[in-house]
Amino acid sequence: MAAVMGATYPDLYAAIGVHSGLPHGAAHDLPSAFTAMGGKGTRRHNGNFSSALKSAPIIAFHGDADGTVHASNSVIVEATEARLEVEQGERNGRAFTRTTQFGADGRSVGEHWIVHGAGHAWAGGSAAGTFTDPRGPDASREMLRFFLQHPYPP
Repeated sequence: MAAVMGATYPDLYAAIGVHSGLPHGAAHDLPSAFTAMGGKGTRRHNGNFSSALKSAPIIAFHGDADGTVHASNSVIVEATEARLEVEQGERNGRAFTRTTQFGADGRSVGEHWIVHGAGHAWAGGSAAGTFTDPRGPDASREMLRFFLQHPYPP
């Protein structure tokens, strides 16, 4: 829903965050949603969230072992003239790759986190919750950090 709201009402949001989701416009009905979730959508925004970067900075998390929504749906950076920074690390027992895209002014406009070995679960979530994985980077903390870097109004 964050992707939909950010794409539909970009003037209302300084930044958006998505975890294990689809880009806005990835599907138009239930069958196309299941196709997109499998990583085979035809209406995807060039296969990723890059179109959202035109309106608001975006941070996206995804597990590369997600069997519900294919991780290819979370890619936010494409081959562009923008500067990219790639960090690989490990937090709380899971490896991750974070790719940060910077705009012409040097500020981050996108972060793409892939949590290696994670399924369809919120990274760094409580073990007591459903669809949460206590291992890996804390997605809530990282999204808050990202949002604080992009105050409203932009």
